Amino acid sequence: MKLTKEQVEHIAALSRLEISEEEKAKFANELSAILNYVSELNQVNTENVSLNSQAAGSANKMREDKTEKFGREKELIAMAPEHQGGCVKTKAIL
Repeated sequence: MKLTKEQVEHIAALSRLEISEEEKAKFANELSAILNYVSELNQVNTENVSLNSQAAGSANKMREDKTEKFGREKELIAMAPEHQGGCVKTKAIL
């Protein structure tokens, strides 16, 4: 598939890019080559290929969420400029 100069201009406009005339010709060739390669990949028979979400075959490894007490929590919270109910108060960030 060969892209035209107008198609490259349209892609550049959608991407909010300003490109020169030289770049339009260059990108038309490069993008056409990419689209040709993708079209070749679409022709590959993948009918008997199993779906994989992990290339290495591993799965998400989860651990139990545990908290640890260090014994100085009250002292550290007391040093905060503002605190309430055992928590440090901060300004809203949203």
